[in-house]
Amino acid sequence: MKKTTQEWKKELTEEQFRVCRLGGTEAPYSGTLLHNNETGVYQCTCCHADLFLSENKFDSGCGWPSFDAPISKDAIRYLEDNSHGMVRTEIRCATCDSHLGHVFLDGPQDTTGQRYCLNSVSLVFNR
Repeated sequence: MKKTTQEWKKELTEEQFRVCRLGGTEAPYSGTLLHNNETGVYQCTCCHADLFLSENKFDSGCGWPSFDAPISKDAIRYLEDNSHGMVRTEIRCATCDSHLGHVFLDGPQDTTGQRYCLNSVSLVFNR
């Protein structure tokens, strides 16, 4: 999915554009989906691709919605991120290349051991 910067700016709020298209991060504990416990699917804000299931969401205490696995291995792209003096793995929507957040290896050990740490503004929730 290819759109121009101007097209994205017309479709997204300023905060959504900053996070999803410019790779920003929303403030911890500020996201609208952090405490969402309803059953459904979390989709990409930009293209509405299915990304995560509510059954994989858990409270990590980090201030951002966290999941232990994506909906499928093909839903997410993984990129090495060496910004801010750290080595991390950035996650992006495989369909539209929207920045979603990062994945860490400190998730629940009784499942995948992974913590997909997402910005709420990069997601929409669908029941």
